[in-house]
Formats: sequence, structure tokens, C-alpha cells
Amino acid sequence: MKLPRDISGDELAKRLGVFGYVHTRQAGSHMRLTTQRQGQHHITIPRHDPLKIGTLSGVLMEVAVHLKMTKDELVETLFD
Repeated sequence: MKLPRDISGDELAKRLGVFGYVHTRQAGSHMRLTTQRQGQHHITIPRHDPLKIGTLSGVLMEVAVHLKMTKDELVETLFD
């Protein structure tokens, strides 16, 4: 599945809430999300609008690895 080109960091953070990610802190234009699902995991997302495609891909890959999913499965869940 193709990644969306117009998603903001805030929108991605909201969508990651499906997997238990919550906003835990912010430093400048970057926010940190944390989940307790399948063990504690932290991820940092820039609050840019839109996110660069490489940044979005990297964040999604890191989340997919933590959740033991493929990146495509994660993308389908988040953007379908």
C-alpha cells in the first residue's frame, strides 16, 4: 500500500493511538509517544506538516517492528 503524502505529525500521533501510543512529552517541534503494548516502546515524531515520506516510512517501520507486524499490515490498519 502506498504511504500518504499529506499526513502531519499530529495526525500520525492520533492514528497511532489505536496501538496504545500516547503523547508523553515534547521538546521543541518533536513529540514523544509511548506505548505499553507488547512492552514499553518510545517513538519520536516531528510535528511537521506534512511529514517527509522518508521520515514517515522510518517511524512506521520502527512501530511495525515493535508490534511484530509487517509495515504493509501497519499501513493498512492506520490508513485504510
